[in-house]
Amino acid sequence: MKDPTDTPHDAPRRRRWTSHLLPLLLALVMAAAWGSVVQTQWNLQALAGLGLEIPWADRMHTTGQDLMGFAPAYAGIVAIGWLPALAVAAFIARWWPAGRAPLLAAAAGVGMVAAVRTVDAVAPMPVFIDATRHLPGLLAMAIGAVLGGLLYARLTR
Repeated sequence: MKDPTDTPHDAPRRRRWTSHLLPLLLALVMAAAWGSVVQTQWNLQALAGLGLEIPWADRMHTTGQDLMGFAPAYAGIVAIGWLPALAVAAFIARWWPAGRAPLLAAAAGVGMVAAVRTVDAVAPMPVFIDATRHLPGLLAMAIGAVLGGLLYARLTR
């Protein structure tokens, strides 16, 4: 039902906003899945480094469990970082349209890192996601966020 307070200019703006929602969710799911797989394999490799033999089937089973259990929580963390970061990048891209994709990709990576570091600052344990304890793991997870930002840019161009 049409809102009587809508003006003719509201419909295109609302349509544009809603047309970005599905691409954003798809990009977020991709980034969360990537991050979940990275953190799972990072942790399993740390156990293997202690001498524990982890069969391939156990690695795959654990990865599947983390995709169902950890990925949704991680997606929430990433979303909290992405919303302001992507909004700023989209705003800047209005003046630099050619740089839209790199801006969105960089913003997605920076937003994810900022969100993870914020969670680490308030979590009772030293770090919430062990893979992000050191720079290599943090960067490995950030790659997924950057790729998610690129996917979002591509789907919404």
